[in-house]
Amino acid sequence: MNKLSEYLRNSSRAVFFGGAGVSTESGIPDFRSEDGLYRQKYDVSPEEMLSADYFYSHTAQFYDFYRDKMLALWAKPNAAHKKLAALEETGKLSAVVTQNIDGLHQAAGSKKVFELHGSVHRNHCLQCGKGYSAQFILSSKGVPHCTCGGVIKPDVVLYGEPLDEETVEGAVKAISRADLLIVAGTSLTVWPAAGFVEYFRGDNLVLINRTPTPLDSRCSLVLRGKVGEIFSEVEV
Repeated sequence: MNKLSEYLRNSSRAVFFGGAGVSTESGIPDFRSEDGLYRQKYDVSPEEMLSADYFYSHTAQFYDFYRDKMLALWAKPNAAHKKLAALEETGKLSAVVTQNIDGLHQAAGSKKVFELHGSVHRNHCLQCGKGYSAQFILSSKGVPHCTCGGVIKPDVVLYGEPLDEETVEGAVKAISRADLLIVAGTSLTVWPAAGFVEYFRGDNLVLINRTPTPLDSRCSLVLRGKVGEIFSEVEV
């Protein structure tokens, strides 16, 4: 913990790269752990239900699953989200790159956030482009429709869809310019997101995760534990 605090004190362009494990302490389940979403039993696998093909071919069933499992609008930022926002405010952290779609970094006060997989808080009509809130989606029944009659789609990256080019460019630029990269709460098995670490050219690479990852052997520092608990002890 002292070493992580030291790295942050000496940094002026730190970047945080986070996955689902960052939000588990806010009560949102992750995907691949023992109790994760992908270990639960469904007639159709969660991976298939969260695919673009399934959205367009089984839209009503997609929304049943999406509302039940992906719209955690009750969740609040935890210690990790809050500490990262504070580090950005003091000029230590230049950006957050996240695989999460829950918007908790922004809720905690972070400004420079690259959401690789989109956000549940942005939704748009496929016909006219009109935007809708996550609360509108949660409160709607069946397939949500726009006032024009078009189907509304969440602005989240489904399996089979490409990442947003502008978001990718911003994330790559931030990571390539970073003097410290903290990777946390991710198994680093989801591509292309896992490959973003390869753009880091700085000296200190930190990994925070409860279980081993393919990146461990390359890190300057590896911390095992919950991301929020670890960040709550960081002193800068």
